[in-house]
Amino acid sequence: MKNIIAIISVAIFCSAIFPQDDELAKSIERGKMIYSENCITCHMGTGEGVTGTFPPLAKSDYLMKTPENAIKAIKYGLMGKIKVNGVDYDNMMPNPGLGNDEIADVTNYIMNNWGNSSEKKMVTEKMVDDIKEKK
Repeated sequence: MKNIIAIISVAIFCSAIFPQDDELAKSIERGKMIYSENCITCHMGTGEGVTGTFPPLAKSDYLMKTPENAIKAIKYGLMGKIKVNGVDYDNMMPNPGLGNDEIADVTNYIMNNWGNSSEKKMVTEKMVDDIKEKK
């Protein structure tokens, strides 16, 4: 009886954990395609950007400390000074015109590559929708 309870408990636990991991993996894969179509020109294939011109996404303190800034930049574009990994950047990133689902996917890709780790926390379309542009 104890074995049956243990097996059921493990099955319930695994079913609760693995679907999100699977969804995150699918989102990252979709995000990789979006990145290669929209972001790679400036931020490079390795996410290292161009020092002083295009900020790095790889091991980026700016993105990992405040992921909502990454979402906002992708959703609305970015203009003005920012500091990434101790380097000042003052350039413009245009709004790429992506849907909220695409923004979630590319953010998941960026936040889980090149030394970045979201610790399995998934950015969702709803989270992107909740980010509003300051007027």
